[in-house]
Amino acid sequence: MSRPTRVAPTVVRNGDVSLSCTAVGSGPLVVMVMGTGSPGRVWHAHQQPALVKAGFRVVTFDNRGIAPSSECASGFTLADMVTDTAAVIEHFGGPAFVVGTSMGARIAQELALVRPELVRAAAMLGTYARPTPLISAYNEGEKALIDAGQQLPEAFHAAITAHMNLSPATFADDRSARDWIDIIGFGGQAQSAGLRAQLDLPERDQNRLAAYRGIARPCLVVGFADDRTLPVFLAREVADAIPGARYEEVADTGHFGYLERPDVVNGLLIEFLTSV
Repeated sequence: MSRPTRVAPTVVRNGDVSLSCTAVGSGPLVVMVMGTGSPGRVWHAHQQPALVKAGFRVVTFDNRGIAPSSECASGFTLADMVTDTAAVIEHFGGPAFVVGTSMGARIAQELALVRPELVRAAAMLGTYARPTPLISAYNEGEKALIDAGQQLPEAFHAAITAHMNLSPATFADDRSARDWIDIIGFGGQAQSAGLRAQLDLPERDQNRLAAYRGIARPCLVVGFADDRTLPVFLAREVADAIPGARYEEVADTGHFGYLERPDVVNGLLIEFLTSV
């Protein structure tokens, strides 16, 4: 694994909201957008160094709701998060290649639709365009735990998180399974007001497949074959909806596929970004 690059953060403002950003490398601009509850530095483990090595300038940032960016505990919308991403791109001299995962992929889709002049191309990992009953129920459960001021037992939380986000192939090796459960356990259970606001985005209940037929930027959709959090058929639906979108599926990966199989995911990203 490449060692992540450490640099001082840059603060970008979108109105009253502050966004903590990290920019490294030189070359074409890539802006990376994380999923619900996760800081931008998650990209630093694998994707940031690989893209920098490939000749890109990579910007990662903490979405609103994730400190040290503004938590905006009173609530916000997905549209607000799209304008945040637009502000980051404009600050660093866009247009940009945009890479997102999970909620971050949905932000990338919406950005490509409403601000296409800022998006050279977009890559969406483990994405979706509509809720399912299971997704909605899981989201409501997370909100209920926070609202009740309760947490799952640490070992159970680690096991459930691993089960929902990693592939059964990862658990075929006992040592790998123990390592992942330990890593997840060390991270604890974040239950901030900002996370609660991310979980309450009103657009979560919308079906945007029809709207995505209006996306006209080059797009790569990557599905993770063993994704339990956002099952892979949801990613295929997005790729089918976006005209000309390319679809790739990574075997033996769950929702954290960019961490489980980083070499494969990085290869797909670099090949796509250098070809458009």
